[in-house]
Amino acid sequence: MVIFVVILMSMVLTNNFVLTQFLGICPFLGVSKKLDAAAGMGAAVTFVMVLATAVTWPFQYKILVPNNMGYLQTLVFILVIASLVQLVEMILKKFVPPLYKSLGVFLPLITTNCAVLGVTILNIDEGYTYAQSLVASVGAGVGFLLAMILFAGLREKLAKCEGIPQAFQGVPIVLVTASILSLSFMGFGGVIEGLFK
Repeated sequence: MVIFVVILMSMVLTNNFVLTQFLGICPFLGVSKKLDAAAGMGAAVTFVMVLATAVTWPFQYKILVPNNMGYLQTLVFILVIASLVQLVEMILKKFVPPLYKSLGVFLPLITTNCAVLGVTILNIDEGYTYAQSLVASVGAGVGFLLAMILFAGLREKLAKCEGIPQAFQGVPIVLVTASILSLSFMGFGGVIEGLFK
């Protein structure tokens, strides 16, 4: 049970895909202007990450590895992820149209979000069991969601701030804020290691 907690906490905090591994930066910067859109994107990415892991892990160990076709891993995983994103897009369009419209072009971009592909490949490379892979995917998704919500909140505050020098207004202050947020998450590395030794 401890291993599941370690995997979950490390994926949320110390191995956060956005803030420490710098994967999934496009939606992180593009959809984080409003809190509701950021939360929706984070939830959609989490859902796709967990579903993609649930499908790709058995595919890897039941079909690709036994038939010596491991070289097709990336291609197969991308196809699975693309199919799942289409499913999520259809569900959101039918049941949550406002969220579908607010995510706009970034929803189909989940297909090419390297964080989703990264978590499926990381689970294989780390040698996680099926249950550990699912926990790692949930942790990666929660970490992505947390990063999106925190950054969206910071950007909403920045939009109301009047004391930003003109040279830093717009994209520069967004990038400076993202880097400071990233540094804060990198500080969790020592804390997690100390807790579970």
